[in-house]
Amino acid sequence: MKNKLLCMSLLLGFILFPGFSQKKLTIVTTMFPQFDFTRAVAGDKADITMLLKPGAESHSYEPTPKDMKKIHKADLFIYTGAENDAWAESLLKNMGSKAPKTLAFLELVDTVEEEIVEGMTAEEEEHHHDDEEVELDEHVWTSPLNAVKIVSAICDELCKLDAANADYYKKNAAKYIDELLTLHKSFEEVVKNANRKIFVFGDRFPLRYFADLYGLEYYAAFPGCATDVEASASTIKFLINKVKEEKIPVVFTIEFSNGKIADTICEATGAKKLEFHSCHTVSADDIKKGETYISLMKRNVIVLREALK
Repeated sequence: MKNKLLCMSLLLGFILFPGFSQKKLTIVTTMFPQFDFTRAVAGDKADITMLLKPGAESHSYEPTPKDMKKIHKADLFIYTGAENDAWAESLLKNMGSKAPKTLAFLELVDTVEEEIVEGMTAEEEEHHHDDEEVELDEHVWTSPLNAVKIVSAICDELCKLDAANADYYKKNAAKYIDELLTLHKSFEEVVKNANRKIFVFGDRFPLRYFADLYGLEYYAAFPGCATDVEASASTIKFLINKVKEEKIPVVFTIEFSNGKIADTICEATGAKKLEFHSCHTVSADDIKKGETYISLMKRNVIVLREALK
């Protein structure tokens, strides 16, 4: 009889006080890095949405009315920030006091500007005048140590929003940060034992933070946020000569590249073409296979070792 009364009391409590039940956090993220870091910390305590469809180009993304509605209803909205997320800043401003809590990656770590290195094809619009805003390199997550700071910030925010599950979030974050630090040590070991400190991309180069962290010199066809797919003849010639001069064994492309520039360089030099994943976006197949930032970066450890041998 006592058990029946207890069950009835609990049921009445759920009916009269809906907040008594555990409601999952609703989190909206823009791209794969935000989505993957958040799910590692939030686990099964949150419903997490990634706005950018698998394989889609983030630089041309525009939110649909459905996307805007999701952001408006979210407990937390996580995005990159800066020029490529100007739409997000405008949307949040228009929401005013009704905007959700937010985290912008570029506000969580030290940032650098995009740069044009020797031999690189530069788009005209990337030549900034003194009175224009300089474009920040948005790809902060490519540094595992930046990822550590970002994951810590996500954990802090989740603990504020859902204090009842704070210990759960902290435990998940600590475990994930250990994995990130192990990953960082793997890259350090590769670079420490390498015969060279130069790597070449026949593609865009969204890995400035990665290169800076590990003291690597790089040459590439375009900067990280370039929209061009065809490099100038002078750029291709420069990269071919650089690969020959330095006896570079590998020329990299990034995910979803057509690989044509790298193919041309490899054909002229005998170098091997390999993919270095920037973790910017993933395919639907990657999602199905359960790929993560960690798993993709572990692949990068292997190909970097081959490139620097």
